[in-house]
Amino acid sequence: MNSNESINTTLFSKDFTENPYPTYAKLRETDPVYRVLLPGGQYGWMITRYEDAVEALKDLRFIKDFSKLTNESDRYDSDSIFTHHMLFSDPPDHKRLRGLVQKAFTPRMIEGMRNRIQEIANELLDAVDGKDSMNLIDDFAFPLPIIVICEILGVPSEDRDKFRIWSNSLVEGSSGEHAENMAVHMQEFIEYLGERFAKVRENPRQDLISQLIAAEDEGDKLTEKELYGVVSLLIIAGHETTVNLIGNSILSLLEHPEQLKLLQADPEMIHTALEESLRYNGPVEFSTSRWARENFEFKGKAIGKGDLVIIALNSANHDPNQFTDPEVFDITREKSLHLAFGKGIHLCLGAPLARLEGEIAINSLLQRFPQIKLKAAKNKLEWRPGMIVRGVKEIPLSI
Repeated sequence: MNSNESINTTLFSKDFTENPYPTYAKLRETDPVYRVLLPGGQYGWMITRYEDAVEALKDLRFIKDFSKLTNESDRYDSDSIFTHHMLFSDPPDHKRLRGLVQKAFTPRMIEGMRNRIQEIANELLDAVDGKDSMNLIDDFAFPLPIIVICEILGVPSEDRDKFRIWSNSLVEGSSGEHAENMAVHMQEFIEYLGERFAKVRENPRQDLISQLIAAEDEGDKLTEKELYGVVSLLIIAGHETTVNLIGNSILSLLEHPEQLKLLQADPEMIHTALEESLRYNGPVEFSTSRWARENFEFKGKAIGKGDLVIIALNSANHDPNQFTDPEVFDITREKSLHLAFGKGIHLCLGAPLARLEGEIAINSLLQRFPQIKLKAAKNKLEWRPGMIVRGVKEIPLSI
């Protein structure tokens, strides 16, 4: 009991945010399906072992649409547009919503973007070439994926700084500095999308928003709330994961100079290097919320109908029963079935795009600036608050 109480006080603290892995190791050993008090004051279950995580991510008794458990027709009054998409839906709605977006993220479509992503990376690096230093996040890791997703959606890239404010507010708002302004930011975001949709209806093009609106106009394929929900998900999820994937990967490489030298000597190793980075310090800390559809037992714990469940993805990716020497960062590690992008029907739709962006960004940076070094002690870096993303706010580099 004392051990559990100690863990509960450790979870979500500043020390935990900076390095959650020792706490995860204790939980995997002593209480792998752990009754946890979340920052918002709600209790839930945290799953930390790999096998349990895979099972939970695939178990349809854990549902994403909480409204199925209540008679309240609109539980999400204030943020309803941010819950009407595939990430918060269950079959059959999930299949319909995902299918509308899937065609923009096929392997062929993604590979066709390679040259454009390389151009964007080169332009961003050109902008800092000749300087002594750069901020990896502001100068490179953030603008690259937001420019890409803006081009896919048909949104002017000059609006990307607005997206950063809105995205930070939504992702960090529950426990971060943006909490007070979250309602204002979300209203701004809704109004922006409404204006954008009106322009697209007047002048449709070949972009994804035009395609989604066309589907909406055909009838029952996409409701107005679903249109807002899907586009907001793509804008936010379309860059948040990649920003932190690039940042965390560079940090891991700088912390392990022998691995950095391996990759610089053989850029073809970027594929395994990226997968190891995703496993070692992934950009998504926890799965989004699930709720128990019914009463049942899971791994010896009595799960009650309506109980909240989260999966600690980064803990599962450090499970020694699944990965040999999981605390070792090894870019020569054979392909690993990590859970950085989830599992099951909610496997991240944008994973192929995030991988391509990450590979191009990391190799381009290392080839352009082979002598990069971290300009600050790692313990001085500020990790982002919130329960979903794992990443650093700023990463100053000497180049």
